[in-house]
Parts: sequence; structure tokens; C-alpha cells
Amino acid sequence: MTLTVKMPQLGESVTEGTIGTWLVQPGQKVERFESLVEVITDKVTAEVPAPAAGTVGEILASEGQRLSVGEPICTLEGATEESPADQEPEVAPAVAVQNEAATANSPTGVVVGADRPAEPEAPEAGGAPVAAPTGSASFISPAVKALADEHSLDLTQVTGTGFQGRITKRDVMLVLESGKAALDKAPSAPPAPRPGVAEPALPGSRIPLSPMRRSIAEHMVRSRRNSPHAWTMVEVDMSGVAAARAARRVEFQASTGIDLSFLHFGMKSTCLALRAVPTMNAVFEEDAILLGTEINLGLAVAVGDGLIVPVVRGADRYSVAGLAQAAGTLIERARQGKARLEDVEGGTFTLNNAGALGTVMSQAIINQPQAGILVMDAVVRRPVVTGDGIAIRPIMNLCLSFDHRINDGAAAARFLHAVKSSLEAVTPDSALF
Repeated sequence: MTLTVKMPQLGESVTEGTIGTWLVQPGQKVERFESLVEVITDKVTAEVPAPAAGTVGEILASEGQRLSVGEPICTLEGATEESPADQEPEVAPAVAVQNEAATANSPTGVVVGADRPAEPEAPEAGGAPVAAPTGSASFISPAVKALADEHSLDLTQVTGTGFQGRITKRDVMLVLESGKAALDKAPSAPPAPRPGVAEPALPGSRIPLSPMRRSIAEHMVRSRRNSPHAWTMVEVDMSGVAAARAARRVEFQASTGIDLSFLHFGMKSTCLALRAVPTMNAVFEEDAILLGTEINLGLAVAVGDGLIVPVVRGADRYSVAGLAQAAGTLIERARQGKARLEDVEGGTFTLNNAGALGTVMSQAIINQPQAGILVMDAVVRRPVVTGDGIAIRPIMNLCLSFDHRINDGAAAARFLHAVKSSLEAVTPDSALF
């Protein structure tokens, strides 16, 4: 039988995707769950698996083409499992499980004025969030296993670039072609390039839009078109935070394995402010403003030629140490090109630590459909008036872009001052765990 493979739903709010790289060719035999093609959305890059064993027939979508969910991408001839051709094929188990989890944990749903439900029990202080098992990282397709066995390749030595770190046939071929299989005999082999990092272009050259850059561009234009942006800023004296970081840095590193940074204090203070001003943790609808049932804090992370926003779910329930651990795991996966669908779904507010790149005043675009985005700019030593004198203090600008449909300037100011007050209250004795 002939089976038509269609664009799957890769996330609760994803309605379309861009065909990245085809991993198979017409006439190639594939096993069930073997990866067919990479699909790139504005949230994550994933692989579409074969819903059944068979032979690849016609390729219906070219690389770089944008398709809506449900549109055909290829056909499978001689499919061995019964699956109606007009039915959307089942996504690989890992993707399906994540979509269910994302739907079950929707971050919104409380209309303004309604009582908020009781918050779930907080995890143990300092602990990192427990990730739901997906089972996908350990899945090896029969075709990949056969290829590895044929060349006596130890798959534990192969870095998977597929969805959730799954090893694809292309990963094995790259290892074989680059000579990594004989690493012990050729220890001087050059390291593989970091995923998503392109060579710098020459001046005057024309850089084609990557699928990620195209998705970001469309998402940003849509945000400015749909949401009336307003902007405001406050200055924060980071003396207390700087002192706490200097005093506790060694202890924190020993306990968590993570270098304590200004970002971790900013995350905690942002969560406290979102509790205090819940309309900043909300979504605008045509006839209501919906307050988030959870505080799911997104973190803007630069990757290659774009950015990705992994999400710490239930962020307000964690200590500074817990936030640092959760953020560290998410950021590392994002930078390695291994972000999972659940990593980027369900954010209710975004924090951007642009100051790490040296910025001093930023005006960010809101990550739709959220109510705002907060930017921590660089901490700069500046002269400030203290009482009747002048002192040199580490000062940081906190810049907020907010949706004026949801919040007016007064609410935005309350939110910013809540973040500012929390940061300025930090001392070397403040709880981190």
C-alpha cells in the first residue's frame, strides 16, 4: 500500500514548519520510526520519523519549503502497517508524549478576577526539575544499527544530532566518512564543528535566510503587528548581588557545579515580581485577559545564527540554586542543538540576559503571546548620588517591553520596581538553596 506522510504537529502552538534536510532518498528502504526529514519551526528542529516500514516513494516537499500541519511531505510505498493514507501519520513516540505533556500543562486558563488555583507542592529547595522520561534518546532504528554493525562502529561513541539526541543514519555516515571510527589510530583528527555555527561571511556577500532565521523574522514581525509594544526602564544598584556572588561563589560552585551569575539572581527576582504582578504573566484574548496558572520562565539563548527560548517550568517554586541548575541544563542543550520540544513549550514570560554581551540599554520584541520581555543589561560601575555624597556603584539597567493591551504603565512600573527591590535586597547572607 502507499502511505502519504504529512507534516506533524510539532508542539501545541506550532501550525507550520520548514523542511530542513532530507535524510532519505526516493527508492530507499526505511524501517518504522527511522528518520525521514528534519523539520524546523520557530521553536525547535525535529525529525519526522517513518510511521511504517516501506520504501520511500515521491518526495513532495523540497528543502526550504514551508508547510502547514497536515500537508503531505512524501509517500511510502509498500507500507507494512495498516494506516489510512488520508489520516495524519503517527509521530514518533517521543514527540507524541511531549505534545500530550505540553497540552496537559497549558500555562494559561485563568480569567482576570477569578480565584487562582492552589499552587502545586514546591520541589525540594535547590533541586533541579525532574525531566519526564521520553525514551527517545535510547532508540536506535534497525537501519542505523545495521549500518553500525556493518562497520563495527560503537554507537556509544557517536553523538546524536537527531530529536532529543537520537542517533540518525546521517550521524553514523558522518562519523564513518570523517574517520572518527578510527579515532585511536588518528588522534589528531580535527574536532567536528559546533552545530549551527556558520563560517563568517565575506563583506558584500549575500547570505540566504536559514529556516531558523526566516522563522525568527516572521515571528518578530507578527509580534510587532499584533501587539502594541510599550517600553520602560529602571536602574538597579547591584551592590548587594555583587557582594553575595563574591562571597558565595566558591560554595555555590562546589555544591551545584555551576558558576553563580547575575542571571540566577535575576531569574529569582523576576519570578517574585511575576507573583506580585500576575497580569505580567498573562495572555491577551479577544474578550478576556487570561492569567497564567504557572510561572514558566523563558530564557533567550543565542545559538548559531539565531536564538531559542528554553523554558523553566514552575520557575517560581525553585531556589536560586534550583533555577541555576534548571537553566544550566536547558541552555546547554539549546547551544548543542539538542533542545527538546518540552524545553521550549509553554513559556509565560521571557528574560533576556543581554548584558552578558555588553549591552547597556535594550528594547526587545515580545515573544508572543506573552505579556512582556525583560532584559538584564550589563552591570557597569558608575558614579551615583548616595545621600549627600557620590559613590561608585555597580548599576544595571532593567528594560521591559510590554503588551499595552494587557498592562498599562502603572502595572509595568510596579513589576519593574518589584524586580528592582528584590535585587537590591540581596545580601551575602541571602538564601541560595
